Amino acid sequence: MSHILIVDDQPYLKELFSEELMEEGCRVVSVSDAEFLKGYLEDSKPDLVLLDLYLDGFEGGDILHYIKRKKPRLPVLIFTAYDSYVDDPRVSQADGYVIKSFSNLSGLKEKIVNVIGRKSVNRA
Repeated sequence: MSHILIVDDQPYLKELFSEELMEEGCRVVSVSDAEFLKGYLEDSKPDLVLLDLYLDGFEGGDILHYIKRKKPRLPVLIFTAYDSYVDDPRVSQADGYVIKSFSNLSGLKEKIVNVIGRKSVNRA
């Protein structure tokens, strides 16, 4: 069972995507801001982080750099409603980029499977 951490400050989106991923057998935890994220990462080992770029009071790029500094092998997918950052160098450390879409949840799930599978191969 994959352990996925969702970092998003919009409760209804966290709930929707959490439910979808739990239906796929994933263990899902969600946090709303950088402070909760930092505490959570100290005590747990998620397999993947879904990171929204727009969090109230925090810059997603800074959070990405924090995660990669603390846990360089932890895959992070940028998970945002905006496609304008796909080539932004501030998010180049991410392991992928997914546009939030209510109509294409299969695309999100496929990306997660690809990244988690790639992580497993890299560990071997």
